[in-house]
Amino acid sequence: MNLPSRFVNTALLSHVFKCTALAIVVAVLAGSASAFFLFALDWATRTREANCWLLWGLPFAGFAVGWVYLTLGRQVEAGNNLLIDEIHDPQSVVPLRMAPLVLAGTVISHLFGASIGREGTAVQMGGALADQLTHFFKLKHEDRRMVLMAGISAGFASVFGTPLAGAVFALEVLATGRMRYEALLSCVVAAVVADQVGLWWGVQHTAYAVGQVPHITTWLLLAMAMAGVVFGLTARTFAVSTHALSAWMKQRIAYAPLRPLLGGGVVAGLVLIFHADRYIGLGIPVIVEAFTQPLPATDFAGKMVFTIASLGAGFKGGEVTPLFYIGATLGNALAPVLHVPFALLAAVGFVAVFAGAANTPLASTFMAMELFGADVGVFAALACTTSYWCSGHTGIYRAQYKGHVKPSKS
Repeated sequence: MNLPSRFVNTALLSHVFKCTALAIVVAVLAGSASAFFLFALDWATRTREANCWLLWGLPFAGFAVGWVYLTLGRQVEAGNNLLIDEIHDPQSVVPLRMAPLVLAGTVISHLFGASIGREGTAVQMGGALADQLTHFFKLKHEDRRMVLMAGISAGFASVFGTPLAGAVFALEVLATGRMRYEALLSCVVAAVVADQVGLWWGVQHTAYAVGQVPHITTWLLLAMAMAGVVFGLTARTFAVSTHALSAWMKQRIAYAPLRPLLGGGVVAGLVLIFHADRYIGLGIPVIVEAFTQPLPATDFAGKMVFTIASLGAGFKGGEVTPLFYIGATLGNALAPVLHVPFALLAAVGFVAVFAGAANTPLASTFMAMELFGADVGVFAALACTTSYWCSGHTGIYRAQYKGHVKPSKS
């Protein structure tokens, strides 16, 4: 039986209003949490840089974080993967404790010098806070999926200042090659509002000087495709190595807090022996340098080693900002080889390695356009797509479904 159009429109308007209202609430919570986190992270970074002796405490900080998670956080230890699993197959509301645990664990890890990121923290806080609305509004599974995806988009957008990338990331990260458009409105609203909430709190995001972007030429397109292959293989190496080290340590060290204790000792020792301070923390100053001057060709490898060691040992935070570092410095190293401007290939590498590691080429392309300008879009899209195809099926998120089989063997 066909319903009158006025009833259909009323139902549609009601659904739109519900999605928008819930997304705004999620955005305010996630954007505020991300702002607090970024301020705390800035404090931790400045404090560590002013007190180099804190690096000696990295093993003990790792043990403390590991012990807290073992004692209080077993249900939320899976982090981003738990959120993805709950979206695919809703079981139970994500415990609220995920937010303070990952916040404290990440800030402590950065304070003492672990090489980790920040997106995991923002996404987990956004998802955990968003899912608490399930209790208040008795949300059904479909609405709960939408709210969780809105939390992911809000967390990602507010921590990087990229609302379009945040919205698309939440849709794209769930399965390779497929997107869930039913949550598009919620993700866009949540991402835009969360970004504005962060700015309202006074968050200032890093600006990258790309300069004049050259016109499209046949050689530049070919160079982006070739660089994309390297970026994709690098992303694959990063993901496979991180998972392999994590599995190896779990097999050999049964008591979880001892893993970051050992890993922290190795990282601290390598930093002190090789004076490798540039490879710990977020590494934002080095990323900025990659846009303006030639850097040592080994920078990307150094960051990979320290990040794989930190994450594989169990430190909390995320992978994305280290992937930005790896991509930008690798692009910097490839620029003279491919006869491409440093800033352009650093910008493209910044997003393309992330695209391959997270299997999110569209979100990464949008991120490039938001951070570096629309003129970079064509180059970023080509490199990100190539990186995605060359990175294999092992990404940084284990819970990500294989929605589309890539032609490469893995």
